[in-house]
Amino acid sequence: MKRDWPFDGGRREWLVRRNCSLTPRQTMAAWALLLVLSVVVAVFFTWQGAWYVLVFAALEIAAVTAAFVNYSRHASDCDRIVLEHGKLFVEQLRGGKIKLFQLDPHWLRVVAPRRRRDPIRLEARGISIAVGTWLPDEGRRALARELREELAR
Repeated sequence: MKRDWPFDGGRREWLVRRNCSLTPRQTMAAWALLLVLSVVVAVFFTWQGAWYVLVFAALEIAAVTAAFVNYSRHASDCDRIVLEHGKLFVEQLRGGKIKLFQLDPHWLRVVAPRRRRDPIRLEARGISIAVGTWLPDEGRRALARELREELAR
């Protein structure tokens, strides 16, 4: 959880990002390695007369490609929470799509996670937003505590 503290007086910002273990270059290298390995094995067995291995290799390559595309699409997902000028802004990036919410801090209720893996819920005037999904349990509780403390000021 990255925090950028006061830029201009009363601004507070929290940035919660997904933890991705592979860079884009490493993702492409892993995908290419799996692709080459599958093709080499499939061609070898096809050459030996087991042509059906090539069909299964094609299915495997399609499934692995779909998984890597999905991973890459969601690698930059994040939640950005900004408290500024008496308003709370929540920006959620999911799969390349941005959702922006503006909440009134005077009506805002921060619901801490009750069970393991539950997200933090920000509720105000009929709007409910789940944030902090990728944080570990203690990190979610800490973020909820920080949000409550800032809103109480």
